[in-house]
Amino acid sequence: MTTTSAPELVASCWTSAGNAEPLQNPETSPVPIADRLEAIASTGWSGLGLAHDDLAAARATLGFQALRGLIDEAGLRYVEVELLTDWWDESLAPAWRPKFDLLLEAAETLGARFIKVGTSIGTPLDDLDFLVEPLRRLTADAARRGTRIALEPMPFSMVGSVPAAADLMRKVDMANCGLVVDYWHVFRAGTTLDELADSLQPEQIFGVELNDADEEIRGSLFEDTRDNRRLCGQGDQDVTGFIVALKSLGFSGPWGVEILSKEHRALPVQDALRAAYATTLACFPTQ
Repeated sequence: MTTTSAPELVASCWTSAGNAEPLQNPETSPVPIADRLEAIASTGWSGLGLAHDDLAAARATLGFQALRGLIDEAGLRYVEVELLTDWWDESLAPAWRPKFDLLLEAAETLGARFIKVGTSIGTPLDDLDFLVEPLRRLTADAARRGTRIALEPMPFSMVGSVPAAADLMRKVDMANCGLVVDYWHVFRAGTTLDELADSLQPEQIFGVELNDADEEIRGSLFEDTRDNRRLCGQGDQDVTGFIVALKSLGFSGPWGVEILSKEHRALPVQDALRAAYATTLACFPTQ
């Protein structure tokens, strides 16, 4: 008789942030970081993600070394930090460079697996060649600090799909530059699981984020992703099929879980984390 160990799950930043959401100013979670870590650890997770504004608040109060100590004490093995935008535009460097410097410091001190980056909200672009050299520069900077760059394609951004992003990664051609593959963004971009598997190379997959959604889009794509995501297995998408597709490419985790919704934000953080963990675990195939 053989047994398989449970998959390792990472609570992506918004999953544990409580009543905070993307693009609010600031994006800081109202949950004290020590309480947040305790809630994550006590509900079964193996790691966590933290957004820039939470990291800035932590550095200004307890400091990154002390935060690393709390993470280690909680027994959390994986850390992810995010999100950098505007990095391709040198004219905006006075705004984005300090954020990148903070993310580099956080990644180095906390032992983050990668720094997540994104692109501007808008219509996806056909020609992404202008991003190649900026990504190479970011990746070289990250490598000097012992971490990697992971681009997350989103259907309401310049890099709108995983196939487009995978092609971009082939042009960047640096081992420390890869992708975060978020299932919500995959199906909302209209990418099938077969297209996903055909477009990706295993070494391009730095992170995976699991979630679910209804068939119908409510509001804009950004509003839908911010307010209406569903817990895994409680929407209309094939979460198990997505997991199987990523496993077939050789991805074995840890698996991020990114839940964003009005309902999720309204729950006490420990309850929200417990529900997200249990429903995600239930979507993994038993063999």
